[in-house]
Amino acid sequence: MDIPNETETTAKPAELVEQAEVLRPGLYYLSTNTKTPFVELYASSVLSACCAEIFCYPLDVLKTRMQIQGEIASKTYSNIKYRGMFGTALGIIKEEGLHKLYGGFSAMALRHSIYTGLKMYIYDALREALIIDKDGKPKLTFLRGAICGIVAGAGGTLLTSPTDLIKVQMQMESKRRLMGEPPRIHNVYQALTSTYKGGGIVALWKGTVPNAWRAGLVTLGDVSFYDLSKRQLMNILDMPDNLWIQFLGAMIAGFAGAVLSTPADVVKSRIMNQPVDNTGRGLHYSGTMDCFTKLVQQEGFLAMYKGFLPYWLRVGPWTLIFWLTFEQIRSLHGDAGY
Repeated sequence: MDIPNETETTAKPAELVEQAEVLRPGLYYLSTNTKTPFVELYASSVLSACCAEIFCYPLDVLKTRMQIQGEIASKTYSNIKYRGMFGTALGIIKEEGLHKLYGGFSAMALRHSIYTGLKMYIYDALREALIIDKDGKPKLTFLRGAICGIVAGAGGTLLTSPTDLIKVQMQMESKRRLMGEPPRIHNVYQALTSTYKGGGIVALWKGTVPNAWRAGLVTLGDVSFYDLSKRQLMNILDMPDNLWIQFLGAMIAGFAGAVLSTPADVVKSRIMNQPVDNTGRGLHYSGTMDCFTKLVQQEGFLAMYKGFLPYWLRVGPWTLIFWLTFEQIRSLHGDAGY
């Protein structure tokens, strides 16, 4: 059943504020978006994600490089001098070229063409299914909204994890070649086929567990928290759903997603980047918990948050650009804000 749109563009700010209930444990927030057709939702999500990546992708490269450096399990990487975010960026530009800040972008675009559209569809479908009728108004509890985000992110990743695997390896490829290691990846197709030939289906889904864990937490932040915080901010600041509200909501969502998911992202990067034997088994880590344990024992607790600054600086603006683009596309179709 379609959800009535309760925030028409003709509504006054006071009316919008009245609709946004205070978010406290056990209470609810009003659902304001109408059901969007699958094709429109999917295409809008993919286009918005690609627009965000054009501006934010270099930060993803920096984040991955920072997470891999200092990897004691690898004799090769253990000799790399630790660099901060700006040092890593300058090092890539000086040693490998400016264009390497976009290394692996094709794999990222492929991932978004499947993952982001699927994630948003799952979230939208679950959101509609879990909405309850409270006093004649469609509402969603905080817990149910969080479940929608976690399930949508993890579920979408189960299908698209191979594209993330290739993206991480492509981001590290030019560094490997600079250090005298043999080429591993030439393009997305070659990377996918060679990985399959080397270890079968299992090799393509290497690192899926931490990747799904990470994706679920990121989606909890960049979708669920955005959805919830917008309405809380509208209530606190006594403002309608405008650019300023969307900006603050996106930054809150980005920070929440980064804090929740950085440890899983570090583990995912380590597992996906590690070399494998002839059977496709990792040479450094046997699985998610093994990687997590070695990370903490060998490099300390804070190693779980390696690359946090570029990750947060990427997720925050990425979320902002994504949602602004997504909602502008919706408005062009005559739809209300999400």
